[in-house]
Amino acid sequence: LAVTNSSSYANFIPYRNTVLKQMLQFLPVSPVKNPDGSYFDDFTHTTYYNPVSLIHHGQENMKYTNLLGIFTARLKLPFGLKYGVALSYQNYSTLYGAYYDSYYTQYYNNIRSTPDPPALSELITLTGSNGEAIRNTYQNTNKILETFFTWDIRAGGHSINAVLGYSFQETVNGEGFQASTTNFPVDNVGYNNLALSNPYAIPGFNVDFGPDNYQHNRLIADFVRVNYSYKDKYLLQASIRRDGSSVFGARHRWGYFPAVGIAWRIDQESFMQDQSLFNSLKLRASYGVTGNSLGFSPTAAQALSGNIGNYYYQGLPLIGIGPTQSANPDLRWEKTATADIGLDFSIGKGRLSGTLEVYNKRTTDLIWSYPVDPNLVPSGSITANVGTMNNKGIELSINATPVRNTSFSWTTSMNLAHNQNEIVSLSNSRFRADSIQDVAPDGTGQSGVDLQILLSGKPIGQFYTLKYAGDSSGISQYIDAKGKQTTVPAPGTTDYHLAGNAQPKLLIGWENKFRYKNFDGSMLLRSVLGNKIFNVTLANLDQPNSAQNVNIPLSIAGESPKNYNAGRYSTRYIENGTYVRLDYASLGYSFTRISRYIRTLRVYIAANNLFVLTGYKGIDPEVNQGGLAPGVDANNFYPKTRTFLLGVNLSL
Repeated sequence: LAVTNSSSYANFIPYRNTVLKQMLQFLPVSPVKNPDGSYFDDFTHTTYYNPVSLIHHGQENMKYTNLLGIFTARLKLPFGLKYGVALSYQNYSTLYGAYYDSYYTQYYNNIRSTPDPPALSELITLTGSNGEAIRNTYQNTNKILETFFTWDIRAGGHSINAVLGYSFQETVNGEGFQASTTNFPVDNVGYNNLALSNPYAIPGFNVDFGPDNYQHNRLIADFVRVNYSYKDKYLLQASIRRDGSSVFGARHRWGYFPAVGIAWRIDQESFMQDQSLFNSLKLRASYGVTGNSLGFSPTAAQALSGNIGNYYYQGLPLIGIGPTQSANPDLRWEKTATADIGLDFSIGKGRLSGTLEVYNKRTTDLIWSYPVDPNLVPSGSITANVGTMNNKGIELSINATPVRNTSFSWTTSMNLAHNQNEIVSLSNSRFRADSIQDVAPDGTGQSGVDLQILLSGKPIGQFYTLKYAGDSSGISQYIDAKGKQTTVPAPGTTDYHLAGNAQPKLLIGWENKFRYKNFDGSMLLRSVLGNKIFNVTLANLDQPNSAQNVNIPLSIAGESPKNYNAGRYSTRYIENGTYVRLDYASLGYSFTRISRYIRTLRVYIAANNLFVLTGYKGIDPEVNQGGLAPGVDANNFYPKTRTFLLGVNLSL
């Protein structure tokens, strides 16, 4: 039995991503404060604000509480049987408060959000005045029951381990409430006393009771697994799971997921006994299917109704309630079938060891929201299983000890990984989509312009944009659909081109550890090679005709003020994202035999993120590489910190 409870407190930067964008745009020659101590702001220019003032006039705080209890029991039964049960309960709760003072609600009332792609930017409108406060509390609970029988038997060279089990999980998320209010007599109370407000005196203000985040999910599984070994040379593992989830349609809540793996310990064969090269050598292969029930709304298969507009009837305002989401009783599990083959080896008495693995993953029944005829489906869209995606690659891990003696040792390890991603299909017999355009970071004058495309035969993160052709008389030109240069591309995507992708060609990690007498050291280098990054930040700062009002980077300082195409999204802002980063390094010295009471004393210095080598022009090339919008640097990158640590380890 184990019970833990933890609490933490976070002090956020209000609308952090927007502050980061304003930090980039704010003129460095502009003062932070006026002579009288108030914050400097120039409201003659829209969407341009003092980032320090934004931080000062807003407040956001969150308190987290996490209670976790785990109970386990084991019971021995006759005939080699064992019974086990595990119960766990987690309660995760949050208490949030935000206050935007009277200055904020007066002057910062219409700024745009800067979300992480592919989320769309939107206008931040604080409808209150004289300050606005938000207070909410939510809790998530998770209950898990696992019960299983195990059976172990050995006979001669045969060994069998079998497990038969049942699992039940119930999750409730977003259980709580929210309230907002405005019109405070003073600012220093913040969100701590909502009763001091008078929201009803502000025309058009509506109390926000928060989004409907309540979710109740259940996941049930039956499973059986068998491990078989013969003379510790031939290994077999086979399993099958039957999983059911409440998030899917009533007809397809259950899924079956088999897996099988085999291994051959070649080093245990008689013909390997007289050799001295290999200490261990194992060949293995496996195939299995897994299911996914995450990454989309738990109510995606259900019909939902909500507010679809405001209407007037006989002069009275009414709220229209109608379908906002259509049911799909055929929504089912996403499935990923993975086949891999690997080789594990160790030679030279363990001085050199490694693993080589080749895999192929195919994901089918990808879940996506597809537009449909509103005459057939009132909401105009339906969440369905349609697409297919493939990932295949190779991974190599090498561990070595090149030098090892009484005074000096050096161990090194290197990991290399290559993955090739491909969208196989976006359509089936019922739903068709030739392509899906996505990722619209909403730059100045470029609202609704997408940067990437999901397209059969191409990977996730495929850039699709205008092709830059240099400048003509100071105006940026592009290659149109006919291969000719133009300064006025056709509306929409007529003149768009496929332009590289964000998927890296190779990932490398290299770790080294050294010891020389009483000195010790370590370092970790990490590299990403061959990926592309769309530098949206640079494009949005490329405003040469506004240089007197907003910050511009040195790299485009010579841009002509006449270039009305200067910051237009195109291949001009697609850059090589290759980098090498020194993630970690340390150096220590150990003092021994200091006294009869102190056995060892180690003094060390360590550093994180010491340097990065890259040709990328942005703040940092390590932008998001996951999800549906990889490789987009969209105005809101929070710089990585560099830390130094001086420490002492004492052993008595």
